[in-house]
Amino acid sequence: MAGYIHMDVSFRLNGKDVALTNVTATTTLLDWLRINQNLTGTKEGCNEGDCGACSVMVTDENGAKALNACILFLPQLHGKAIRTVEGIAAPDGTPHAVQTEMITHHGSQCGFCTPGFIVSMATAHLNGETDHDTALAGNLCRCTGYAPIIRAAKAAETAPIPKHMHDTPPILLAKNIPGERESAGAEPPTNLDAFASWYEQNPDTTLIAGATDVGLWVTKHFTNLGQTAFLNQIPELRGMTETDEAIHVGAMTTLTELYEVIKDRHPSFAQLIQRYGSTQVRNAATIGGNVANGSPIGDGSPALIALGATLHLRKGAKVREIPIADFFIEYGKQDRAVGEFITGITIPKVADNLHCYKLSKRFDQDISAVCGCLWVEVKDDVITTARLAYGGMAGTPKRASAAEAALTNKPWNENTIRTAMEALKSDFSPLSDMRASAKYRMQTAQNMLLRLWHERNGETTSVHEVTA
Repeated sequence: MAGYIHMDVSFRLNGKDVALTNVTATTTLLDWLRINQNLTGTKEGCNEGDCGACSVMVTDENGAKALNACILFLPQLHGKAIRTVEGIAAPDGTPHAVQTEMITHHGSQCGFCTPGFIVSMATAHLNGETDHDTALAGNLCRCTGYAPIIRAAKAAETAPIPKHMHDTPPILLAKNIPGERESAGAEPPTNLDAFASWYEQNPDTTLIAGATDVGLWVTKHFTNLGQTAFLNQIPELRGMTETDEAIHVGAMTTLTELYEVIKDRHPSFAQLIQRYGSTQVRNAATIGGNVANGSPIGDGSPALIALGATLHLRKGAKVREIPIADFFIEYGKQDRAVGEFITGITIPKVADNLHCYKLSKRFDQDISAVCGCLWVEVKDDVITTARLAYGGMAGTPKRASAAEAALTNKPWNENTIRTAMEALKSDFSPLSDMRASAKYRMQTAQNMLLRLWHERNGETTSVHEVTA
């Protein structure tokens, strides 16, 4: 789908088809629901995807998922089905089981966060998910506390799924593409070749993938994005393919989708993904957007660097591949030409030697102070390969070349590890900020190497198992 300022968008809302004409492309679903539809059950809390008060259920061909309405733009919902808290009860008013159990277990006090909890719980119930801590980690409650809410979710587990919750995207509308309102009337490109050609000619366009970052440009900075391009209508950018040697991941693959593919192959990476934002954020955020953002504290990039992943880029008809570690040049600058965009990432299939460690003040839904992803291969008690990638230690995600050299071809023992820990001081000069001091960052980054040593020797190092 090409880039426009105003668009025509169609979707299904609480069971009824909606067709919108000439809407501003960066109108959020939250604003439209509250202002245009008077559906005020969906609340505005943080307006940045952290609190979950705005949670809605969105269904497409891949099933139902909970998303944050505050950072969802209307064109992202084209051809999908949306259910707000007003649509969780049956059409005749019969409450959903999660609503009944919330009342029974006294799960609501001030009530502001309750609609978001209800939507997240109902979506998890529909999908048969019983890991309520994960499903509700993106919904914040400051009054009641989580114990009665979790009890309510557990009590509703075996209740039948109401018929009306089985939403289907509008079949006739799903094949249509939002109409463009401010150009020469050409058909918006919906395939990779057409989009690449178009973007090469329109490089000032703001590309929008999951909008978990770009959404904040609008809601927090009040930025006028100008011409935008929503990439969710380009099928070639979605999905994953496997060969005997590698896994190719499309740039528009969400973190939730990536987790399902990676969890058995690289479980430490999967655990890191589970600490990226919340369920609602992971359901929207894409791995391509996470890398393209270039953030020094983006958690996906250190893991992909440590895995030796390859980045695929395209400009017009020209395609190229680079090691993902080479993409990050300096803060705010990546190896991406004007009119060039990321199409995907290739992760080699190799035996798992990856250990990912995230340090943050909160376990769930927090930004890393330091993220260390360490790949160390050992053969006959000698370290044959070392790729150590860190986030939060420099202006970009970066490999620790001096520490890698201190490990490579050295004996696998604690002395070698401690030598590499010392070498790390020449790799990074971290900053002090609100998340951590420079000294603390360096010490914890070093300790991640020591943690690797203990973990590889069978010692428990889980932060859930900390003892005095």
